[in-house]
Amino acid sequence: MQEFFEFGLGTRVLYKLGLATELGPVIEELGAQRAFIVADKGVVAAGLLDPIIAGLRESIEVVGVFDSVPANSSVAKVMEGAAAAAEGGADLIIAMGGGSPIDTAKAIRIVLTNGGHLLDYQGYNVISAPLTPMIAIPTTSGTGSEVTPFAVIRDEDQDVKLSFASRYLVPDVAVLDPLLTRSLPPMLTAATGMDALSHAIETFVSTENNPFSDGMALAAIDMIASHLRDAVQTGIDTDARSQMLIAACMAGMACANSYFGVIHALAHAVGGKFHVHHGTAISIFMPYGMRFNSAIVPDRYVRIAHAMGVNAGGRSDAEVIADGISAVATLASDCGVPTRLRDVGVSEEALPDLAATAMVDGAIYHNPRVATEEELLEILKEAW
Repeated sequence: MQEFFEFGLGTRVLYKLGLATELGPVIEELGAQRAFIVADKGVVAAGLLDPIIAGLRESIEVVGVFDSVPANSSVAKVMEGAAAAAEGGADLIIAMGGGSPIDTAKAIRIVLTNGGHLLDYQGYNVISAPLTPMIAIPTTSGTGSEVTPFAVIRDEDQDVKLSFASRYLVPDVAVLDPLLTRSLPPMLTAATGMDALSHAIETFVSTENNPFSDGMALAAIDMIASHLRDAVQTGIDTDARSQMLIAACMAGMACANSYFGVIHALAHAVGGKFHVHHGTAISIFMPYGMRFNSAIVPDRYVRIAHAMGVNAGGRSDAEVIADGISAVATLASDCGVPTRLRDVGVSEEALPDLAATAMVDGAIYHNPRVATEEELLEILKEAW
């Protein structure tokens, strides 16, 4: 048990099928007049944005729609969005999409509220006052960004991902509407689902774990292990989509309080350099990161294995842990997520530089096992 821990939930979470088109009462409580919407082309192409905007216009003026957010958003894109929001006089940011649009919206709030350049605020707890109100509407079941105090944005000049973290970054309201996730393609459903799983697993073994985050993490692992395959294989399965959306949000709440580890540090390095989808990179690294950490906190990995559905059956902890790691790898394989770095365009000669980048990523500081650069390189080689 930690001698001291803090657990906070700064976001109001609302769940209902079809809720995203009924935001009038929420907006009224926030007291906003001019909404600026941040989304991506996938949301637009799926036809998800139009009914949301139609519903919004009954209670608020929509002063802009910024729908050009890429999969790995950038500092330049944030600055572009912040300028557009300021020009429209926005007093509410509404983000709709996966982790990239939601993180971009969070970062836009920083510049919109405080002025200057986004890079002025990079790091932990640099932001020290409330930001422009924000509603987050996830259309994937992965990042949990709708409830976290983090935003990860790529610095395209240095090919690295930068972390912004502050309790003021959490959205004011998260709207969980499973109907919005039913059109998500199978591969994105799988990759974002594995990302949610990693949040729960890394949180549970983090040096900052606590009883509240533990309970959410284990519940999320169980839900994802039970429902991700159905969400991938039968996209219109509302129950599977609902379970995954709630599990991803719970995992986000857990990691917002207990943080990440080596898996995220490595995935951030690969995403920054090679623009690999975050959930895909996470999924590739997960078995190797779990194996690396399991020697330090074996009791925790036994409990993770149980949550993944592994039956101990009187066997040794080592066997149960191995089966738990195998269950994670099998889940990714069953859902069609790539399993090797070479399969997603990562070059072997880049591995040493990736290890060096991961070594200074903020996520690694909460890993239960202190890693050297050489050990990170070994994990990269295993995953390649």
